[in-house]
Formats: sequence, structure tokens, C-alpha cells
Amino acid sequence: MTTPLDVSGQAMEAQPEAVLQGTGGKAIEGRSLGQIAWTRLKRDKAAVAGAVVVVFLVLVAIFAERPFGGLIALFGDSPNIPNNDLIDPMTSAPTAPLGGISLEHPFGLEPVNGRDIFARILSGAQISLLVAFLATLVSVVIGALLGVLAGYFGGWIDTVISRLMDVFLAFPLLLFAIAIVGALPDQALGMKGNALRIAVIVFIIGFFSWPYIARIVRGQTLSLREREFVDAARSLGATNRYIIFREVFPNLVAPILVYSTLLIPTNIMFEASLSFLGVGVNEPQASWGGMLTRAVDYYQIAPHFMIVPGLAIFITVMAFNLLGDGLRDALDPRAR
Repeated sequence: MTTPLDVSGQAMEAQPEAVLQGTGGKAIEGRSLGQIAWTRLKRDKAAVAGAVVVVFLVLVAIFAERPFGGLIALFGDSPNIPNNDLIDPMTSAPTAPLGGISLEHPFGLEPVNGRDIFARILSGAQISLLVAFLATLVSVVIGALLGVLAGYFGGWIDTVISRLMDVFLAFPLLLFAIAIVGALPDQALGMKGNALRIAVIVFIIGFFSWPYIARIVRGQTLSLREREFVDAARSLGATNRYIIFREVFPNLVAPILVYSTLLIPTNIMFEASLSFLGVGVNEPQASWGGMLTRAVDYYQIAPHFMIVPGLAIFITVMAFNLLGDGLRDALDPRAR
């Protein structure tokens, strides 16, 4: 296309009004980093599907029981009420076909006692997600704080924190958790029963998992502290506290958020492992790992009892992993 000429034969310069008319009269607006990340995330169908499942599971866990809701009472029996009249005393299996699956019991009944599996899955979601979220919060807070201190100050502070990371990473966490939780008394620290066991499990997972995120934060901080905006803030007289919390931490939100979504499914699996080994929450409180433990003895007569909680764990872990992968790609400044 040639440049338009005026009557004198010289090139004409396009006026701003003409440019706006050519674009429909709309001014071109820039996009923030958050808008760019949101656009990328919406294009990732797998991440969106994972996010939908995660939100659904969180809402189910919140509104499963009173005082926030009552989905269990609305769609099924109480998770702890037995239905012995629906169990064959000879085989311990549900008398109804397909494991007792019906409109009243959509996931069937447990063998031996006949408790509603659907209600116990909803109740178990509360335990699994509560432990996973709280443990992740503890590890993120500790790991982010120690990681940024090690990366920003360096020197002996970095040496001490790094060696502390190595000690915690070498610690046999599963064996330690089994020993501590298994030896818990019925009452301690003003708590008792499952409340005490959940608190101890959250503390163990969170306190011993912080080195993983601390290493990521330390590496990012080592790079950020050499950036121009940090030098500019330091030249203007900003204190270390101001630089850490106002300049460095905002640039660490993306990696911390991404790693948190990938750490939550790990904590869900760890809690399920403890419950499967018999050192999680006690009966009659439902948990997905505890349901799998009981299903091992009855999988031949009631295979659905093992399939349902196994699928619940699989879908939850897969959803968080898909969401984490999508967030990592969306928040990557080098991605297109």
C-alpha cells in the first residue's frame, strides 16, 4: 500500500482522528499482568475444568453439615447412622443389588453396618480439605518467610536457614507422623479426640514441609534482590523491611500461589495415607483414607466401597494438579 499524497505531491500524515476512526473510534487500552494471566488461564481448558472441580469440592466441604448448610441431611442419611436392616447378616454385604445403590443411597452402603457412603464421602471431604489447606498455609507462611530472609540477606543467615532446610528434608516425615499421632493421648493442649489429632497432623505436615517452598522462594529472592527496582528503593533510603514486604514479596506471589496449589494435593494424599495406616482421625468420623482402610477387608463382597473413596481422592488430586499447572503457565512472564 502506497502513502497517500496531497495536491503538492508530498506525503500526507494520518491524523489521530483518522486513526481512531479506522479502529472503530475506540482508544487502545493496555492490559495489566493480572489481565494477561487471566486471559491465558481461560484459554487452558484443563485448568478451567480443574478450577471448577476445586471450587465445587470446597463448597461441598463447607456446606456438607450444619451450621453452614446441610447437604448430607438434604440428600442422604447421617454419615454415622447404621442401617443394619439393609445388611445381610450372613455375608455382611448390602441386601440390595449393586451394593445398595439407589436414589436414597446414590453411592451405596457400607458392608457390615450399612452406613451411607455418599454421606461419609461428603463428611470425609471436610477432613481431607481442612487438613490440606491448613497444613499448606502453615508451610507456606514458614517457608516464604525463611526463604525470603535467606535469599535477601545471604551470609550466615542464608547458611543457617539452608542447613536447616537440609535437616528437615532428610527427616523421615511419615515415620515421625505415625509415631507421634499413634502415641497421642485422648486429651492434651485443651483439645481432645479428633480435634487434637487433626491439629497435630496439620502441625506435622506444615512444620516439616516448609523447606520445599523455602527453596523456591530463596532462589527467586536471590534474583530479585539484584533487580533495578530494589536498587532504586535502596538508593532512596528504603529500609530492608520496606524492600522485603513492598518490593520483593509482591513479586513472589505468583510462584508461591502456583506451588501452593501443587502442595495441597500432596497434603491430601499424606492425610489419606495416615488414615489408611490407622493413625488419622478416629471412627466414627469419616475420612477418605479411613474408608479405604475398611474397604480392604470387604472389597470382594462390596467393591464399590473401595472404588468410591479412591475416585474421590483421585479426582481431587487431579483437579488441584491441573489447576496448578494452568496457573504456572498463566503466570509465567515468558509464556505467550
